[in-house]
Amino acid sequence: MPATMRDVKDKTGLSLATISKYLNGGNVLPENKILIENAIKELNYQVNEIARGLVKQQTKIVGVMVHDIECYFSGKLLHYIGRDLRKYGYGMMICDSGNDEEVEVQNLEFLVSRKVDGIIVLPVSMDGGFMKPAKQAGIPIVLVDRTVQDEEVDCVGIDNKTAAFKAVEILIKNHHKDIAIIASDVEYTGVERIKGYKEAMRKAGLEINQEYIKTGRHSTELGYTMMKELINSPRRPTAVLMANYDTMLGGVLAVNESELSYPKDISLIGFDSLLVSGLVQPSWYMVIQPMEKICKKAVELLLRRIEKKNEEEPVKIWFGTKMQKGESIRVME
Repeated sequence: MPATMRDVKDKTGLSLATISKYLNGGNVLPENKILIENAIKELNYQVNEIARGLVKQQTKIVGVMVHDIECYFSGKLLHYIGRDLRKYGYGMMICDSGNDEEVEVQNLEFLVSRKVDGIIVLPVSMDGGFMKPAKQAGIPIVLVDRTVQDEEVDCVGIDNKTAAFKAVEILIKNHHKDIAIIASDVEYTGVERIKGYKEAMRKAGLEINQEYIKTGRHSTELGYTMMKELINSPRRPTAVLMANYDTMLGGVLAVNESELSYPKDISLIGFDSLLVSGLVQPSWYMVIQPMEKICKKAVELLLRRIEKKNEEEPVKIWFGTKMQKGESIRVME
């Protein structure tokens, strides 16, 4: 049978009160600390974290809800979030919403029922109503990458509109005029990136061809299907902005399956330099998000909320992006 606190008591000769005080982070005499630690090691005593959490009203667990765990970008964010939480002695409980708003609601309710100390969300919905149970329970939430339209809530991400604007500007500076975009019209990041695309086109005095705005939900399938449509259109665009990493993968696959090549026949620019983008030739022109900084700031903000119980007003922190030059854009004559 597993060792109990009473076994530690018998081993050390100390009182249960002294042992309990030490296990819950209290100060005890140095000699008693040594006795307790040696007994714990010898008996292989495991602290009951659930019971301790009930006493301290703190579980040291953060719930992390991700819109789609299959997404490469999401997996990288989870890596950084988990690493940063561990630095502060927190574990994370991951819930995959599978790009389903109903599942997202269920995941939030599940995490609230598990008494997590805080929740980090990469949301599916642009409606913040799903967060209501956490607010009622006093559990702080920080959104990452995406925000919601109808709730004031902490969020850390990038300025998506400006990032897309700068990407289109690069295409324009290379004398492209027939520029298309493949982006989500049901996710915050995609909606904002479409706005940036349109603004750059308008600023340059270029026509915004509605046939060049291909939308859906960010995915490899979206990139593949919509790139096929653009390739086969009567007036094929000379350049395409693909508004997230998965979409870029699908779009490049469609070009590679066609009789065209990039950048000779069509120029490409996308978001996020993850694993595959470093292996392909010609190399891709990419908008790079500071993913580590985003996750570090999100964790710091959430832990501050946990400690201060949401005393401050919600904040939105937008980081800038960098451009990774590649060989996927050609200069038009």
